[in-house]
Amino acid sequence: MSGITDLDRLLSEMEPVLQAGIFVYCTVPSSEADRWWRLQPLATFREAEGVTLILPAELAAAHGLAASAPLRMITLSVHSSLEAVGLTAAVAVVLTEAGISANVVAAFHHDHVFVPAERAQDALSALQGLSKGRRS
Repeated sequence: MSGITDLDRLLSEMEPVLQAGIFVYCTVPSSEADRWWRLQPLATFREAEGVTLILPAELAAAHGLAASAPLRMITLSVHSSLEAVGLTAAVAVVLTEAGISANVVAAFHHDHVFVPAERAQDALSALQGLSKGRRS
């Protein structure tokens, strides 16, 4: 099943959901990445400088990993196509207007937005407003 590519449809059908838990971004040297797979990171990304892990904050702390500021995850519950144009931009604009930083991770079915934990409710409200503003 392929995802939705039409931006208006994506935005009108999007139902942002604030997920439970606090997450952090961590980085480990590529040569040590295999050691950290056992933590079952939510997501990973390999860069020249190392491997980024997105982990529950308590798990990262328990293993002594240096981590980003605490983040919450908002899932944009609409099946967006990886070929869709404009969804990330629309999300970025509304969060920028609210003064909220965001890190978007696109997966096969959904996009997930990581926002500062202390601004999670504000971000959720802004994204809900973006979606409701498109509904007929």
